[in-house]
Amino acid sequence: MQKDLGDIFLRYAKRIGNLLISVSEVRVSPDLSIAHVYLSIFPSERAEAVLKQVMDDQKTIRFELGNMEHNQLRIIPELNFHIDTTLDRMEHIDELLAH
Repeated sequence: MQKDLGDIFLRYAKRIGNLLISVSEVRVSPDLSIAHVYLSIFPSERAEAVLKQVMDDQKTIRFELGNMEHNQLRIIPELNFHIDTTLDRMEHIDELLAH
């Protein structure tokens, strides 16, 4: 699922332009009804705006995922998107340690 979502967001980022979106993690509930998708967005200054746009396009993204995963999954989970701030936190820690 993470790979297929990565492919979807690769095409999605090309449509938006001048942006890189990668799927860093997908956490699926045990009953497969909900998937929490963590997105790493570069440049990070545009992350909030891009996340809002992704949330607006959530049904389209889920439909695309369903077309890709229909043979593997019985249920296509509801997608909840979050910004992955791991890289920003690592950079902040590096800055703190450098001082």
